[in-house]
Amino acid sequence: MTLPLFGTAVGWQGFVGEPSRIVVRLRSLGREEHFDRHDFHIVRSNDDLSRSIEEKRSSIFVINDALDLPTSSVSRFDRIIAVPAKFDYLGAGDVVGIHIPTGKFRTLFRNNSRHNSFLVTERCNNYCLMCSQPPKDIDDRWILDEIRESLPLVPKSAPTLTFTGGEPLSDWIEFIEILADCRDLLPNTAIQVLTNGRAFARSEIVDAWKDVNHPSLIAAIPVYSSVDHIHDYVVQAKGAFDETILGILKLKDRGQRVEVRVVLHAHTAPIIAETSRWIARNLPFVDHVALMGMENTGFAIANEQSLWIDPMDYRESLSEGVHILAATGMTVSVYNLPRCVLDVSIWPHAVQSISDWKNGYTEECNKCVEKSRCGGLFTSGRPRWSRGIAAIQ
Repeated sequence: MTLPLFGTAVGWQGFVGEPSRIVVRLRSLGREEHFDRHDFHIVRSNDDLSRSIEEKRSSIFVINDALDLPTSSVSRFDRIIAVPAKFDYLGAGDVVGIHIPTGKFRTLFRNNSRHNSFLVTERCNNYCLMCSQPPKDIDDRWILDEIRESLPLVPKSAPTLTFTGGEPLSDWIEFIEILADCRDLLPNTAIQVLTNGRAFARSEIVDAWKDVNHPSLIAAIPVYSSVDHIHDYVVQAKGAFDETILGILKLKDRGQRVEVRVVLHAHTAPIIAETSRWIARNLPFVDHVALMGMENTGFAIANEQSLWIDPMDYRESLSEGVHILAATGMTVSVYNLPRCVLDVSIWPHAVQSISDWKNGYTEECNKCVEKSRCGGLFTSGRPRWSRGIAAIQ
C-alpha cells in the first residue's frame, strides 16, 4: 500500500482572520514543551479529547473520521482540524500544511521517516519522458512561503532533507533563500536538491549557491547519456545536455558537491555501460553516481510502451557500468532495484532508496533471506515488476 500524503479534512473550525494557508506541527498530549501558534495536539479518541480539555490545550488535530465531538467539548478549543482515520500514521513532530478555504492538506514532514522531501514547484524547463511529477505551467510560488514557514518546525536532528520539483531553481533567488534558512536552522541536516542542473550554466546562480555555504549540500543532476541528442530526447529539451554538463562543471569548479543520476529505461539502460565509461572519463570528480530503476508513474505510464524494459534485460550492462565507475574510484550506488534482479557482484552498491511511503514487497519476497537488505519495489503509479523477482534462499 502507498501511504496517503494528502487529502481533505473532514472538519475544521476557528481559523477566522488567519491566512488561507497555514502550517501546523503535531504534538503529543502530556508533554511539557514550548508551544506556539503552529502546535496542535493529536486526538485519536474520546480519552484524548478529555485529556486535551484537562490540559487546557487550545488547538487539536483529530485523526479519526468516526469521532463525534460533543458541542460542549468543541467550544473548549480555539482551533480544530479533523482528518480521516487513514492518516493515523501521523504522529508527534509531523508537519502538515492546510488550505483553510477548502480543507485540503498535505503531509510536509514526518518525524519518524528518513525519506522527507519538499516539493518546491511543479514548473520545469524539461519535459522528461518518464517524469514522476509531470510539470505544470502554473503560479505555485505559494509553496516557497509554505516551505519557509515549515523549516523552523523541522527538528534539528533531522538527518536528511530533499528538495524536489519540477525544477527547484525555477525561482532561484527565493529558493537560494530557503537553502540559507536550512544552513541557519538545520546545519547538521544533509540537504539534497533534485535539479536538472541547467540553471547552473548561469554563473550568477552557481555563485549564489556557493555563497550559501551549507556544510552538507549536494545537487543531484541527471545525465542520461554521453550522446547529447539522446539526453535531449529523454528530457524533451534541445540543448539541455550542453547546459547540464556546463552546470556540473561550474559547480565543481566552485567546490560544490554533485551527484550524477541516470534513470534506467529502454532509452538509457542498454547503453548504461557506455554512459558510465563516459562519466568515469569526463566527470571523475563528481561526488556520487546513482544508477536508478524507473518508477512507473506520471509520464512513465503514458510512455510505457517506449520506456519499459525488464531489469533482467540490462542486468549485465548495469553490472558492467557499476564496475567501470567503481574501478576509477568513484562512489556509485544502484537505486530502486531489488537484489534478485541484480548481479551478486554489485550487491554492495545496492541501496534501500525507495521512499518508505511507496515501498513494498511481493509475497515471494517474504521467503527471501535478503529481504531486510533489499531495496524492494515501488507501489506507486502502475507498478511493473521484473520477471526475475524471486526469493533468494
